[in-house]
Amino acid sequence: MKKFKELSKKPVKEREQATSKYWKEIDLLNETYNSRDEENRYVFYDGPPTANGKPGIHHVISRTLKDMTCRYKTMQGYKVYKKAGWDTHGLPVEIEVEKKLGLHDKKEIENYGVEKFNEECKKSVFSYREKWQEMSDRMAYNVDMDDPYITLDNNYIESVWALLDKMYKDGLIYEGAKILPYCPRCGTGLASHEVAQGYENIKTTTAYVKFKRKDADEYFLAWTTTPWTLPSNVCLTVHPDIDYILAEKDGEKIYLAKNKAHDLLGHEGEDYTLIKELKGKDMEYMEYEQLLPIYDVNKKAFYVTLADYVTVEDGTGIVHTAPAFGEDDYQTGRRYDLPLINPVDEEGKFVGGPWDGQHVMDTDPEVLQRLKEENKLFRKQKIEHNYPHCWRCHTPLIYYSKPSWYIEVSKLKDKLVENNNGVNWYPEHVGEGRFGNWLENIKDWAISRNRYWGTPLNIWKCDKCNHTLSVGSRKELKELAIEDIDENIELHRPYVDDVHIRCPECGEIMTREKDVIDVWFDSGAMPFAQQHWPFEHTDDFDKVFPADFINEGIDQTRGWFYSLLAISTMITGKAPYKNVLVNDLILDKDGKKMSKSRGNTIDPIELFDKYGADVVRFYSLYVSPPWIPTKFDVSGLQEVESKFFRSFRNTYNFFQMYATTDETDPTEYFVEYKDRAVIDKWILSKFTNLQKFYFENMDQFEYTKVAREISNFVIEDLSNWYIRRNRRRFWKTEMDTDKKAVYNTTYEILVGLTKLIAPFTPFIAEEMYHDLTGEKSVHLAYFDKVNEDLIDNKLEEKMEMVRTFVTLARASREEVNIKVRQPLKKIVLDERFKDKIEEFKDLIKEEINLKDIEYKKDLSEFMNYELKPNFKVAGSILGKHIKSFGNYLKDINAKDFVSKLDKSDLNIKLDDEDIDIKRDYVDVRINSKEGFDVTMQGDYFVILDTEITDDLLMEGYARELVSKVQQMRKSNDFDVLDNIIIKINPTDDIKKAIEQYEDFIKDETLTVDIIIDENVDGEDVDLNGENVRIEVIRK
Repeated sequence: MKKFKELSKKPVKEREQATSKYWKEIDLLNETYNSRDEENRYVFYDGPPTANGKPGIHHVISRTLKDMTCRYKTMQGYKVYKKAGWDTHGLPVEIEVEKKLGLHDKKEIENYGVEKFNEECKKSVFSYREKWQEMSDRMAYNVDMDDPYITLDNNYIESVWALLDKMYKDGLIYEGAKILPYCPRCGTGLASHEVAQGYENIKTTTAYVKFKRKDADEYFLAWTTTPWTLPSNVCLTVHPDIDYILAEKDGEKIYLAKNKAHDLLGHEGEDYTLIKELKGKDMEYMEYEQLLPIYDVNKKAFYVTLADYVTVEDGTGIVHTAPAFGEDDYQTGRRYDLPLINPVDEEGKFVGGPWDGQHVMDTDPEVLQRLKEENKLFRKQKIEHNYPHCWRCHTPLIYYSKPSWYIEVSKLKDKLVENNNGVNWYPEHVGEGRFGNWLENIKDWAISRNRYWGTPLNIWKCDKCNHTLSVGSRKELKELAIEDIDENIELHRPYVDDVHIRCPECGEIMTREKDVIDVWFDSGAMPFAQQHWPFEHTDDFDKVFPADFINEGIDQTRGWFYSLLAISTMITGKAPYKNVLVNDLILDKDGKKMSKSRGNTIDPIELFDKYGADVVRFYSLYVSPPWIPTKFDVSGLQEVESKFFRSFRNTYNFFQMYATTDETDPTEYFVEYKDRAVIDKWILSKFTNLQKFYFENMDQFEYTKVAREISNFVIEDLSNWYIRRNRRRFWKTEMDTDKKAVYNTTYEILVGLTKLIAPFTPFIAEEMYHDLTGEKSVHLAYFDKVNEDLIDNKLEEKMEMVRTFVTLARASREEVNIKVRQPLKKIVLDERFKDKIEEFKDLIKEEINLKDIEYKKDLSEFMNYELKPNFKVAGSILGKHIKSFGNYLKDINAKDFVSKLDKSDLNIKLDDEDIDIKRDYVDVRINSKEGFDVTMQGDYFVILDTEITDDLLMEGYARELVSKVQQMRKSNDFDVLDNIIIKINPTDDIKKAIEQYEDFIKDETLTVDIIIDENVDGEDVDLNGENVRIEVIRK
């Protein structure tokens, strides 16, 4: 016979660390993989974090979702492929190293030396690897972190080169000089999906500017949010079909959109005079004087152009256009062959002119001041708006023309949309809306970055004829290189910069394009690069592609989710994932974003130390669905720990204590389900329905629903009802069929629950399962099949009715301030419930501490109904009939009327008119008659007989005494089987109660003798208002 162990009483940190140590000893990670069949594979891709930043609570929550999904699938029987990864390239790394070395810009980096700088980057990328490992171990993140994919690894980079090489040879990579969002601080352009991640609210001074028409005393009024771009203006753009006007205000003639006149000029006839109306197309090629004649132009400029993108939502309907600083502007400039004025260098500073050397964003006030002095400023206005910032360093971006290498993903738009439509998104609206809309408007991917630490762009260009070629492997590079290089050359700058190739077109020298690539390409290439594909695993690549499941935050919609899909579509034509779970932001308890500056960040390790990783994991799933912003509140952790975890542990401890005392093992006998008590059948039915709910919702990633359902079952059904209702079955000495049944049932539920909670709370599930079964690990176990034969929904409905009546009766006791331990004569229930709950009569009596239950057809003898119109609702609807309605309610059988109204609307006559009456038209007030208290919930009534006779009073004292003695046994740490002696100095009433109920008191407390004594060295207690002194002595 096995002996069930007590759950460890050590601090939670020690308990969980001991379990982690055990997992390492049994090599749980590999065991979960090796114990499952190859045919049932389930592939998970882990989005690579950057290891040069500390992990936070948002990483814990994301990793909880990933880990529990993998554990769930393992327990379903799948062989789950789950490799961790590290994102090690890019600006996040460079920025940290720049700070460390005291470098401020690219010039200083190059003076320091690219080789030394990149060496520092390489050293720094795993600064916090130990912190990440600690967090992952502490939270039981059971993913392969010992053999991760690492984006700086030579094999990984070689696979990335192979992907780029294929795209290049497929004609998808080209060089272009488009308008690109550019970070002057980082000195590099950004792709559109990166820009989407960096919008921030800023306050900007906008300007309404007057452009003087050439050879006429008239002005075009245009609006701009970037006054610093005005020196680069070469045209004004209007919509061909919008109505414009020429108006005179304060002696000046102004062109603007007709429907903006009121906002900007005032009332026609009072504030301005209308001179004429015209369409935008009538204004084309109207010329104007250069606004700020600082820079010369080499082509015809300064005239009105047409474009469909012009709107009248903001501004004036006339758009200031500087082709050097905006995509729409650039396209207009191309159509009209306009000059491009770009006086801004790579650091975002003006070159030449009055603001030479100043950062463009700092010159807005000076530009506006000059316009004011020259009478060209109509109005300025401060606004708050969303402006794109660098997602890494938070510098405002500048849009201007820069040469860059692009991947022509726009060619594959339809295929991207098609592939995305085949993905299951959770929640659905992210895939259809946010991500789907993004794909519908996809732009070519600016892939190159003018930086240092990253995967080098694998394109070489001829120094003479500009011919380009792509290199797809180290072997190919060695074969093509002019220099004598080793095939193991490190694929980073500056080493690959020093490799040259002979041009196949003209025979001259080819030099590598100095750029590195977008880090999002690195991470998006992981399905291929983690396998070193196509150099390895070409024959079994389909075993790990596509992923069955990925999960990251909402910010990855246009980041990793996009780069994965784009690369996979270009290489394989398929989506790289089947199911995507998207989690939203983690906020503080007040709904504010967590940040160091606000001082509201949470250290996950501190939470693990205090509450345990299980509690943090379960709370994060319980508090709100993953795709809704989570307000993380430590008081919520405390509540989950005290209610759910304590109830679960206490239930096991109760079972363990009695099983140990009885020296019984429920696995050595089995009471057939048909022979078990009704309450056993009820809890088994509830648990089986929980299992059904569990699997249906887990498969849909509805983890919050599952967590709440499990919590409710453990607290309300198992602990507060089943275990509490069955304590006497455990207490009794005879090991009969009934006692075996309660042991069987409790054991089966506990084992089943440990399996259900294992993906959520791996530590407590492991400890409890191991103690219950002696098996190696719950995380190697298989879920039990749902035995639907155990479901009895009618029984559950009956028990729910019983619990409702018990709850109402308890509420009634509280209302009249009578403790549950004070017996009462009876409750009265509606006769229509008798057939459904009569079999539970004894249970109800014991729960509410009653002598009897009576059933009555007419409850009106115990209570008074008072019906009045609900004036708030019915007043405005019934109008003149409201008074007649009040009189009608006085004269009817109130109970019958309400019963009928609860079922459906009633039609009655008021003032000779047929009127439909709804339930909420009536204010129902129920008052109990003297000696009774009535409580109701919907159609359920409980009438409590509140009279306390002398006999009932004496029994109440006896029960109160039993309760106090039991508490004293517990506080004195007596064993459950210890016999005791009670010494008591009672009042007369308590003495009388002891004499009357001595046997009952002794039986309930394992007392062999009750000694009445005036000199008791014990504890003063209050027994329902009677002050006595009690001492309990172990026999």
